[in-house]
Amino acid sequence: IDDLANVDYSLNSFPAVFQPFIDLDLKGTVYPSGNHTGLSCVAAPFVIPDQSDSMLYLAFSEHFFQTSSFAYYTAGAFNITIAEETCSYFNISTEIFGSIIPEVGEYSVTPYPVMLKLMATEIPIISLQQDSFTVEIQGSMEVFAVLPDSTTQSLFTMNVAANTSISPNIFDHKLMGSLCLNRLQFSLAHSNVGFFEISLLENILSYILQTEVIPSANGK
Repeated sequence: IDDLANVDYSLNSFPAVFQPFIDLDLKGTVYPSGNHTGLSCVAAPFVIPDQSDSMLYLAFSEHFFQTSSFAYYTAGAFNITIAEETCSYFNISTEIFGSIIPEVGEYSVTPYPVMLKLMATEIPIISLQQDSFTVEIQGSMEVFAVLPDSTTQSLFTMNVAANTSISPNIFDHKLMGSLCLNRLQFSLAHSNVGFFEISLLENILSYILQTEVIPSANGK
């Protein structure tokens, strides 16, 4: 597929040949690149609806998406760094955080740029629905102050739980998808600036993640 993942699309059985069509049962298991070891789950069989008004039908099971999630999680693809150098619209500083959380302002008197490091702590769970699929992500986000010598100083770390829905559709002969962020929750895991109410940060962090992370994932 790319540098991070390979797909095994070998046949599970001999092709079933009928008078109006041929049925190909492909394996459809995704593995981390260079490591042919994946999830221990077995794909459940499924049947494509009996239709005949198109020449080709393709169906993907949850197994395909779950093994894809495992492969990219193993490769670290869900680890994201958000900083001024990587996101042109990201210009958050410790001064802005300090205006919301006094403890940050007291800890970092001099304003410094802020860098966010997001990491998935569990394999994202993908569930197929009637017209969409949902993704459950458990992760962590560490907030750093970027010092003048380019070193970083950790301010605090939060646990993050997100639930998103993706609705695929065909537009102008292209497969596209719309992404909706259903839920985004934070909890304080560790702090070098002292304890503070996480609700003070939820609005600004929700804004940052929706404007910086979600569009790039949707475009990809």
